[in-house]
Amino acid sequence: MNIDEIYRAGRVAFMGIELSVASGALVPRPETELLGQTALEVLRGSGLPAPRVIDMCCGAGNLACAIASHLPAAQVWSSDLTDGCVSVARRNVEHLGLGQRVRVGQGDLFAGLSEYTLEGSIDLVVCNPPYISQTRLSGDRSVLLEHEPREAFDGGPYGLTIHQRVIKEALAYLRPGGYLLFEMGLGQERQLKSLFDRSRAYQGFRLVNNAVGEPRVTVAQVLSV
Repeated sequence: MNIDEIYRAGRVAFMGIELSVASGALVPRPETELLGQTALEVLRGSGLPAPRVIDMCCGAGNLACAIASHLPAAQVWSSDLTDGCVSVARRNVEHLGLGQRVRVGQGDLFAGLSEYTLEGSIDLVVCNPPYISQTRLSGDRSVLLEHEPREAFDGGPYGLTIHQRVIKEALAYLRPGGYLLFEMGLGQERQLKSLFDRSRAYQGFRLVNNAVGEPRVTVAQVLSV
């Protein structure tokens, strides 16, 4: 189905769960399952009995709900900027019975989670930010804006504005040794590695490829004290 048909259906499958969708929030894409599966692998590999996770730029809440559904001991906080995203995310949390373990805040990145006092306690931040440049949104990718909100795609002049901010702002929330995972656009791996390197606060940067060998997810770990 195309995006318009998915909106009319009002439902979409993501990582084995069924989610509500509505105009005003990005429809979860199959390619984002790679980010979710990578987050699960990292968390399972860490051996933490009750991992604490933030889903930043949560959209419809697909990553937050999927992680909580697959890891029954996980506590997840999620946030997005717009009313449309927050409304759909909260609806999905309620529909899936995850209200005791998934919270949805609203605000400009981590400001949406300020009421929860999470600083220094988070094991993993997962983020599928907007990553298309403004030039491409005005050109060959303008069709994306016919059905879905601009905020879901507009990554600034180079497509990396939100990545850059999250790399910096996540440090206040991640514990030493915690992880930051991103979805990224094709061809952005060098720029993202440069952003992580310049921060001098992360180690172990690596790429995760999709089924056809394209790097689409980055993983990095906060330096331990």
